Amino acid sequence: MTLRTHDRYDYRAINDRPDFCWPEGKRLAVYVALNLEHFAFGEGLGAELIPGGPAPDVPNFAWREYGNRVGAWRLLDMFEELALPAALLLNSSLLDHCPSLAAAFLARGDEIVGHGRTNSERQSVLSEAGESALIAEATTRIAAWCGRRPLGWLGPWLAQSHVTPDLLKEAGYEYLLDWCHDDQPVWMRTRSGAILSVPYPQEINDIPAIAVRRAGASEFADMIIDQFEEMLAQSAAQPLVMGIALHAYIVGQPFRLRHLRRALAHIAARRDDIWITTPGAIAQHYAALPPFDASARRS
Repeated sequence: MTLRTHDRYDYRAINDRPDFCWPEGKRLAVYVALNLEHFAFGEGLGAELIPGGPAPDVPNFAWREYGNRVGAWRLLDMFEELALPAALLLNSSLLDHCPSLAAAFLARGDEIVGHGRTNSERQSVLSEAGESALIAEATTRIAAWCGRRPLGWLGPWLAQSHVTPDLLKEAGYEYLLDWCHDDQPVWMRTRSGAILSVPYPQEINDIPAIAVRRAGASEFADMIIDQFEEMLAQSAAQPLVMGIALHAYIVGQPFRLRHLRRALAHIAARRDDIWITTPGAIAQHYAALPPFDASARRS
């Protein structure tokens, strides 16, 4: 029996790869990704705190809006307090809705990652032309506003079509985050050359952990700490990437923020032993290394 395959990369076990190091000989790279998202009122998709009612579903819309009005600003203060960089996974429509929020993070020098137009839609249900237009619109808007184009992409809801990596490569993207399948970057084949897949967390991610599985605030913080400590130990054998995915309307709630601060302070206290960075810096460093998997990087 032959199963359908994506043919984007070949299987290679984590313990059967050439060794390398992150900058300054570090073995564990850690980044924090903050999703800044904007939602349509009364239509389209959106995460739910409570079972959604008929449109316009004000409770869930207002819960998500709290993240942009309050939660993200509290997270910004915490990142400053702990001297932590952030990667902003940015819906381009947010630049029209609350530009001062994005500007505050941009002023810190944080990385901007393309995250579609809005999380009220999925790009995976569009035609190829429609998806290409979505990528182009979001990229152009972010580039015009930030003064530089994003080099990384995470699709709204991690949704990809069969041609998304091809379209991203053709649109000038250098890396994507949607494939949560490894703890090291992986070169992926596209019809126009290779694009890098940088690890992004499904588990250490507040939507699956808190909004879906209903983990408590303290439990989620403990998950982050346990993930960090175990990956730090594992990184003695292989260099690894640990991502932490956050949404302001979830962990920006005061009772969750207090526990998140505990977890991130634990990581920040070990900054001399790890590389605290952004996914873009990870992609740039890895791309400069020798091509470990020539088949994946073929054009």
